[in-house]
Amino acid sequence: MRAARDILARLFCFVVFALPVAAQDYPGYSELYVNDFADLLDDRQEDEIRTKLQELRDEAGIEFTLVTIGTMSDYGHDGAIEPFATGLFNTWGVGDAQRNDGVMMLVAVYDRVMRIEVGSGYGTSKDAPMKEIIEERILPLFRQDDYAAGIERGVDYVIHDLTGSWPGEYDVGGVRKLWNRVKSGAGSVVETLGNWLLLLLAPVGVAGAFLLRRIHRNRPRICPNDGAKMERLDEFSDDRHLSKGQILEETLKSVDHDVWVCPRCDHVTIESYMSWFSSYGACHACKFKTLHGDSTILQAATTSSTGTRRIDYHCQHCNNRYSETQIIPRESDSSSSSGSSFGGGSSSGGGASGSW
Repeated sequence: MRAARDILARLFCFVVFALPVAAQDYPGYSELYVNDFADLLDDRQEDEIRTKLQELRDEAGIEFTLVTIGTMSDYGHDGAIEPFATGLFNTWGVGDAQRNDGVMMLVAVYDRVMRIEVGSGYGTSKDAPMKEIIEERILPLFRQDDYAAGIERGVDYVIHDLTGSWPGEYDVGGVRKLWNRVKSGAGSVVETLGNWLLLLLAPVGVAGAFLLRRIHRNRPRICPNDGAKMERLDEFSDDRHLSKGQILEETLKSVDHDVWVCPRCDHVTIESYMSWFSSYGACHACKFKTLHGDSTILQAATTSSTGTRRIDYHCQHCNNRYSETQIIPRESDSSSSSGSSFGGGSSSGGGASGSW
């Protein structure tokens, strides 16, 4: 009886493992940026998106690829988009192999489903932002069958989430970024009107902040002990009421301290105002804003790999010293940025999906 069971077991294994295994089939990419297999974009739209994605790679070192297909069943997949997107992402190797910071926007138009897949280096930090971009920015346009506009808007918002800058704004200031956003019409009508208002009021707001601080610093102070009007000491007289760290902050112009004294009871109030343009930071040890950092290049970035820099921090007050290492993005190179292969990155399934 036992021998019969062994024979049946071996026969079962032979049959199972002898059956051909259907391997998942994925499309091969024709370039790094736009693979519009479903033909949802015209040539001009493809060029515009390609320019944005190439700029992202040049300026931030992030590989972001757009893929459109008809249906997943064309590639032997019958099921949810998540495993298909992860498999395609990893087959292509999107993103840097060390940082795993690649991004893929996949649209299966006839399945009426899409996904933004992100590299494993992001963990789960991008799941919610990508979900919001899909639901709020892309799908409303997809539901109107305006796939090109939805894709273009989605690309812009993903780039902004990744870098804090809109396409074309990596080297411009805040007011210019706002102006570009208004001109491009990004966002809803309400958002655009709000952006116009912010743009017009930005200079007024900056001037107003300076004025309010000045008014606040000059307004009379009343002693909490006896109600007498307090006097503000001049920059030379107030030093005897300040600590060595506070005096050094004033010397370095990182913080300005006002000292108010009551002429009746000698009560002292010290108010501190941070400089808006100081290069000094707060020390982790003594907490005074007397920390300065010097940068040293350890490994220069190239067009094919990132570099590293070491920043050596030194507190001018307590002499605390420490260092940290930062990644330098890859250098821009027009010839390499249009290369023929991805960087070997991988995804563990992070991102978000949506259907319409």
